[in-house]
Amino acid sequence: MARTAEVKRKTKETDIEVRIDLDGKGIADIDTGIGFFDHMLSALSKHSGIDIALKCKGDLNVDAHHSVEDVGISLGQALAGALGDKVGIVRFASARCPLDEALGDAVVDISGRPYLVFDCEFAADKCGEMDTQLFEEFFRAFAVNAGITLHISCPYGVNDHHKAEAMFKSLARALRTAISIDERFKDEVISTKGVL
Repeated sequence: MARTAEVKRKTKETDIEVRIDLDGKGIADIDTGIGFFDHMLSALSKHSGIDIALKCKGDLNVDAHHSVEDVGISLGQALAGALGDKVGIVRFASARCPLDEALGDAVVDISGRPYLVFDCEFAADKCGEMDTQLFEEFFRAFAVNAGITLHISCPYGVNDHHKAEAMFKSLARALRTAISIDERFKDEVISTKGVL
């Protein structure tokens, strides 16, 4: 059964279309109008193995906030849709990814209980044209709408580009494991409740 989903979201601030395939090859076709954000989402796709086709037209004349948050909402909804009833998934996973001097750390539980813990301090206000404070906004919108618990951090690093990219890559690798099928439990939900 194909684990795919498509989400269309249109508001007065953004117009977004996203399609994902959880069992893809990490092929990214992404255009948000925010170059650095496209770079991060492409890394998320590549290292998770999730194919992501995403287009966002947002009110960038205001700033990038609405686009980044709404992309997080849409991508989270797509992940939840593609996972369906979550039968057979590994569910829990963690990953640590370095990028030169920076270390990204991500722990996920595809639990149906949305929660974000974010811990990273940036030195500058922007990476490229993207406000660094928007990384937390993206991760929160994504976690809440995907229905996952996400703890993500950069415990150390100097370069803000490296910090952000290390976190996106660590999230990607954690998701890659968490969404994979555990052959020992492929016909059941890994929960004492019986549902996620």
